[in-house]
Amino acid sequence: MPFSDTTDFADADRGFVQALQPGVIKDAQGRVIWDTDSYGFLRGTCPSSANPSLWRQSQLTVKQGLYEVAPGFFQIRGLDLSNMTIIEGDTGIVVIDPLISTETAAAGLALYRQHRGDKPVTGLIYTHSHVDHFGGSLGVTTREDVEAGRCPVIAPAGLLEHAVAENIYAGTAMSRRAAYMYGAALPRGEKGQIGAGLGQTTSVGTVSLIDPTIDITATGQEQVIDGVRMVFQLTPGTEAPSEMNLYFPDRRYLCMAENATHTLHNILTLRGALVRDPHVWSKYLTESINLYARQSDIVFSSHHWPIWGTDRIVEYMSLQRDLYGYLNDQTLRMLNQGYVGSEIAEIMRVPPNIEKVWYTHGYYGSVSHNVKAIYQRYMGWFDGNPAHLWEHPPAEGAQRHVDAMGGANETLKKAQKAYDAADFRWAATLANYVIFADPDNRKAKDLQASVYEQLGYGAENAPWRNFYLSGAYELRNGSFGTPTAANSKGLLAALTVEQAFDAISLFINGPKAWDARIVTDWKFSDQRDAVRRAELRNGVLVHYERRPDDGLPAPDATVTLTRGGFIQNMMAGGDMKAAVAAGDVTIDGNAAVLVEFKSFIEKPDPDFAIVTP
Repeated sequence: MPFSDTTDFADADRGFVQALQPGVIKDAQGRVIWDTDSYGFLRGTCPSSANPSLWRQSQLTVKQGLYEVAPGFFQIRGLDLSNMTIIEGDTGIVVIDPLISTETAAAGLALYRQHRGDKPVTGLIYTHSHVDHFGGSLGVTTREDVEAGRCPVIAPAGLLEHAVAENIYAGTAMSRRAAYMYGAALPRGEKGQIGAGLGQTTSVGTVSLIDPTIDITATGQEQVIDGVRMVFQLTPGTEAPSEMNLYFPDRRYLCMAENATHTLHNILTLRGALVRDPHVWSKYLTESINLYARQSDIVFSSHHWPIWGTDRIVEYMSLQRDLYGYLNDQTLRMLNQGYVGSEIAEIMRVPPNIEKVWYTHGYYGSVSHNVKAIYQRYMGWFDGNPAHLWEHPPAEGAQRHVDAMGGANETLKKAQKAYDAADFRWAATLANYVIFADPDNRKAKDLQASVYEQLGYGAENAPWRNFYLSGAYELRNGSFGTPTAANSKGLLAALTVEQAFDAISLFINGPKAWDARIVTDWKFSDQRDAVRRAELRNGVLVHYERRPDDGLPAPDATVTLTRGGFIQNMMAGGDMKAAVAAGDVTIDGNAAVLVEFKSFIEKPDPDFAIVTP
């Protein structure tokens, strides 16, 4: 790769105004939720414990502060995983994607105001349904300003639904795996976390979500906010199930959300998500090029740094488009020849004209796991071989493998031999068998930790490095848990009543509730006395809105409360008895069934094991 080419560094520094000093952000309790200064070691040359290409990417993504991209157009970079963009309007500013945490968003806005004055936020835009693009909303505006119409909130249609599905329904498991993917709990340093490819890592502050007030429902839809004219392009099924790009025709700026960044992105993230569609992704990029890129002077995204100049923009977006299209088409070509996902991942090579530029490299997504995701999208988890149809689960399978190889000691000898020969992939497999057959085997854990470290040091992909080094850390030191809070109160507060019941239904311990028969009605006093019936039967919570005079039998109990009271007392750990005593909740009928109902709700485990059984 052309390490002597410093164009990206010049672009990343262009328009620099001021860094946040010190580069540390704390919450109200004094807890550090962001620390750019901890990456000072990246100013040095690349050590042997890091891939030079990833080291270079981290040197770029660690740059932080306020940047003036063009007159009236600013970005806050390096104060969270994502960027916050600020477009100046007639009387205030329009904010695009307010980071993950309210604290980092507020710090970024304060840095802007330090140089540009105390301008009000007159518009807020979420480009898509991932938390790093809406979580800091209450750090830049208030619910009162939004409800009063002083700050409209614009988002692609379906954002709220998909944000809830990803961050609430599977939130605990995704957050635990995200701790591995982003390495937020790892020590910073040459042998530790050096970045996440897309940004440095995730902030660990307060997550919020203000409901959108304007939905974008069609490509070409226009909005003018505070004198800023925007044209929207819907791109569902690309980097997120609900996503959009923005074009500013009066200024010739193009925002590509997260559909074009300085890396190959994920078709399926290692933390888990819905599998994305690279074919659709490629088609939308073609549409973006034809509709907007050829009329743009600047392209920017909610990660990394902008690109200036129409010809450069078109080339950049075209190569990204070709990359996703190539991976999709060639994976399908080979799976139709009978190859399975793991085989295609080994065979796949990116065309030289695509591979020779930095922004197609796999710092965040990788060719290997993206190809497997494409296979999964079309063919599912099963590769067609009957031997893989009903395999033993990990611990039981590991015990049988270890026994077949002559026991733990013999298996570890083979693993050590593979390690000494730098066959780290095979060494990892063998050591993993021993750990899952004998979780207390210290020798196996130490060897596996060393294997993971070597695999991590060599990885160009930041999530791969972070996964390997997180696994090594937990094998040596025990679980670091989940640094970011799953199912945060800020996200829970945005749930509709229906979504809240859907979420609760996912936490019912089905076998424990097999024989339960509980019927409750829930009256919501702040929603025109809407009534929702909930029936727990056969371990399933069924819920639906009651209609007047529907002739249904009387419930065991009727609970009257507000939507917020329901979420607080049923999902966020509130004290229902205290709420009843205070008169915030009233229960008519058999109150004991509510206690029984809550006893079936199982709390998720944010610290579940990953590298051990």
